[in-house]
Order: sequence, then C-alpha cells, then structure tokens
Amino acid sequence: MDIEALRRDTPGCAHRVHLNNAGAGLLSGQTLRAMTAHLELEAAIGGYEAAEQERGRIEAAYEAVAELVGGRRRDIALFDNSTHAWNAAFYSLPFRPGDRILTGRAEYGSSVLAYLQIARRTGAEVAVVPNDESGQLDTAALAEMIDERTRLVGIAHVPTGGGLVNPATEIGRITRAAGVPFLLDATQSVGQFPVNVAELGCDLLTGTGRKFLRGPRGIGFLWVNPEILGFLDPAVAEIEAAVWDGGSGYVWREGARRFETWEKNYATVLGLGAAVRQALDLGLDAIGARALALGARLRERLSELPGVTTHDLGRERCAIVTAAVAGLPAEEVAAALRRQGINVTTTTPEYNQFDQADRGVHPLVRLSPHYYTTEEELDRAVAAVAALATAAR
Repeated sequence: MDIEALRRDTPGCAHRVHLNNAGAGLLSGQTLRAMTAHLELEAAIGGYEAAEQERGRIEAAYEAVAELVGGRRRDIALFDNSTHAWNAAFYSLPFRPGDRILTGRAEYGSSVLAYLQIARRTGAEVAVVPNDESGQLDTAALAEMIDERTRLVGIAHVPTGGGLVNPATEIGRITRAAGVPFLLDATQSVGQFPVNVAELGCDLLTGTGRKFLRGPRGIGFLWVNPEILGFLDPAVAEIEAAVWDGGSGYVWREGARRFETWEKNYATVLGLGAAVRQALDLGLDAIGARALALGARLRERLSELPGVTTHDLGRERCAIVTAAVAGLPAEEVAAALRRQGINVTTTTPEYNQFDQADRGVHPLVRLSPHYYTTEEELDRAVAAVAALATAAR
C-alpha cells in the first residue's frame, strides 16, 4: 500500500489532519472523478440518458458491494443512507404480541427508537442483552435469553460512540443455532476491516458509503440472506420494488431490490462503486491491519498523557478512539483541535443512552484515523491534545 500516493490522490490530505473517518472519510480523487464525470454526463445528455448509458457501471457498483461483504449482486439493495437501509430490513419483519427483539447496550439511537416503535405498535417486547466484564455484548447471556418467542437479534457491529468491536461471529453462531434472524448494523465496520456475511452468520447487514469506505454522503446499502427473503414483507410497495398486475394484485421483484425505490442519485451510486472498488483493490486485510494499528497507537499515546483518559470498551477494539481531557468539555476540545486543522468530533449522549446510563462518560472526543493517516499526523494530534490538557490543569 503506497500511502503517499494514496494521500496525493486525496485532496483533503493537503491541508487537514483528518481523524473523523467514523463520521465521513475523505473522498479519494478516484471516487470524486467517478461522481463528477457522471454529473457532467447528465448535464450534457440528460439524466435518464446518462443512467442508461452508464448502466454497466451502475451494475458494477452493486457487484462491488456484493464482493465487499461476500454476497451476490442480487442480494444487494441501495438506499440514500444506511438508516433507511436498516429501516427497510427491520420494518419488513413480522412481529406479533409477545414476540421478543433482543439487542445490545451499544446500539445506535435510531435503531432503539425503531425497536420501541414496533413494540408499541405490535405488542412485541424489547430486551437488552447485558455486556460482559470487558464491555462487549455478553454472548453467554444472549444464548440464555434467546427463546421460542425471539423474532430478531439486532446488534451494532461497532458502535458510534467508541472503539468496541462486538463479537458478531459468535452472535451469528448463536442465532443460526436458534433459527433466529440476525440484523447486523455494520455502518462503522465496513471499509475499516474485513466484513464477510458468511463468516459472521448474519441474515441482514447494513452499511454506509461515507465512513470508512470513503464514499460519498447520501448512500447506504443492505445485504439480505436469500434464505430469509420470502419471510420478509417490504414495508413499501413501489414501482421499483413490485410489479402490479393491473388489477388488485402485485408480486415482489426478485432479489433484494424489492426493498428499493425507483429514483436514485446515480452520481452517488457510481461514487460508492468507485470507493468500494478502491478498497477491494487495496485489500481489506491490509486496510484493517493498518487502520487498527493506527487506532491502537493513538489510543495508547493519548492514555499516557497526564489529564487524558481513553474510554473504549471490549476485548477487540478498532480505529475509533474516544477520550476525555480533565477540566475541558469534549466540545471545547474538538473545537480547539479543528482550529488547528485537526478534524475530530464528539459522541452524543442522546445517541448512546444505554452506554451513557452504564458509564456516564459522554460526550467524549472521538478520533478515528484510517489507513491513509500517517504516524506524523497522529503525533501532531497527540501533541495538540497534550497542550490542551496542560493548559487545563
């Protein structure tokens, strides 16, 4: 992996230290060119005509996403964001009074709200699996909690509020043995390290383009296990999703595209395809090894600073690092770093309420390097945090 060449083809690297890849990764020139070329083609010949002309590259984007997660092209659906992809999967599941939804304590707020809404609407119940002593989901407790009433296990692979990597493979083994669908939110894991649906044992997986895949904002995807496709009833019937018989009947289209809607921003589809293809060409094993090593180095360096604490849970941790500076609110730390050209963000208590109830540590400063980050950039960020911590003492 030629880091310097990758950085030269990443415009943002020229003037920022970008440690907010868990928010939105920097677009590469390769991705940017794919998107702008399509917009220019639309301007030149028309939107419908450009989509028809680029049909092969559009289908190649689906193929790339399928290859990324170890699935097939027909099992991929594209959406305008990962939340809508997740909602399309979740709201297609049938729930009745007394059914149980099992989830974890690292879940994103939007997912929990959806669980609560369906519980209120249908009479289903939501049960939260506790963490083990390391802070990751307790798989032994999960195995004990699954019963004949369990209709779904929904888990975040990597939460938005920290560097924890939940034991998704073991969760998948448990759900497969129990015959319970497993919905995995892989928004923060795809593009950061290898994610393979067969190895994970999930039935539904969602992801986004804008984070560690370094794709554009405004696009997400869903993978559906074809073995459960017939069990799902898409929440929206639309001309892309279904075929109307002209009378009072309709049939769903084949494959996962029955969850899509007709209108799409094809510039973002092609941008996603370019970003995923670049990640595949670089190799997710190599990307993961470098990203996780950079995250571990940053976490260790920050934890050594007087007045600075790190707060990432789990036996396995990734390239998301959360930290606090004694005497300074997280928002002030993040703002001070941004003024120095260092992009970071903060965690939001309202989005992480189970974790906030457990630990009471949010908001935290969230720093997330990626493979194109250099060791020198980490040193610069650590020095900046150290100066803030010293000034606050």
